[in-house]
Amino acid sequence: MRKVRKAFRLIAAAAALTMAVGGCSDGQSLQTASRPISDLARVPATTPVALHGSLSITNGQIVGEQGEPVTLRGMSLFWSQWGPQFYTRETVDWLVSDWKVSAVRAAIAAEGDDSALQHFEREIDKASTVIEAAAANGIYVIVDWHAHREHPEEAERFLTEIARRYGHLPNLIYEPFNEPLRDGVDWSRDIKPYHQRIIAAIRAIDPDNLIIVGSPSWSQDVDIAALDPLEGSNIGYTLHYYAATHKDDLRARAEQARQAGLALMITEFGIVEATGNGPIDMASSNAWWDWAEENHISWLNWSITERDESSAALRPGTQAVAGWSDADLTPAGRILRARLRAAAAAEER
Repeated sequence: MRKVRKAFRLIAAAAALTMAVGGCSDGQSLQTASRPISDLARVPATTPVALHGSLSITNGQIVGEQGEPVTLRGMSLFWSQWGPQFYTRETVDWLVSDWKVSAVRAAIAAEGDDSALQHFEREIDKASTVIEAAAANGIYVIVDWHAHREHPEEAERFLTEIARRYGHLPNLIYEPFNEPLRDGVDWSRDIKPYHQRIIAAIRAIDPDNLIIVGSPSWSQDVDIAALDPLEGSNIGYTLHYYAATHKDDLRARAEQARQAGLALMITEFGIVEATGNGPIDMASSNAWWDWAEENHISWLNWSITERDESSAALRPGTQAVAGWSDADLTPAGRILRARLRAAAAAEER
């Protein structure tokens, strides 16, 4: 029954989205950038969401509706208050059509003076644009509460509003805490109770879409979380790494968590240093990619932005939000685009 219900949701997504966001009662389509939300009813049968449907977790593995392991590959947008120009339908369309992503991450800023903590509706609108664009393209979308410190009241308000609007869609994934800090932060004492609160609030509205939780030390203490895991269904754990900084030791800890039964998803990684800058480390990046692909662990790269740092996919000063030429891409951007396109081509064979 669950599989049939979720499959129907994709077919009926246009009407449901219109009602969820308080849209046109006369049946007219809402607009996001270039195409109407009614396009959701015409998503090609070959898209990731059409192929896999609603995701769930079985035996420590993220699977599709037919029980097959699913590996999502994609890009994260940058902090939403500092890279707002890319929170558009055009950007998502281009990432799907040219970069061949199967997932995109909306990093909704929850730190600083110009974030969702002060601008709730503005940031809800950004998340909504990305969610609707992802749904119209038939890809998955992670709504990431992008914070390093706890803001439970604000996080609960934001993510339950997302659940009310979009929890009926099969492509939605929640990430309630991007990267808890390391010093003075304990999984069982601090972070687990936070997640229990947010998960309960989401589940009261959306009973089954994936929730991917963070752990201390910038979402790297997955081995510690595995000793005292959260209860509930369809709860996975994010793992963040930066290849030039984090290598065999972190991968061993991640493997320990995986062997203990945690379902992992790499919702953020870089092929450079943990600062987001520095040289590209291809040897370490390839080791991480090999491990992730071997174990069907999804990955999303940081990030779509034009900042002057080596993790940015776009060169500083890039004005276009889509249609980027090779000259618009940084070395990291060219590597990620090629990797995503090659993975998509391999899956099609």
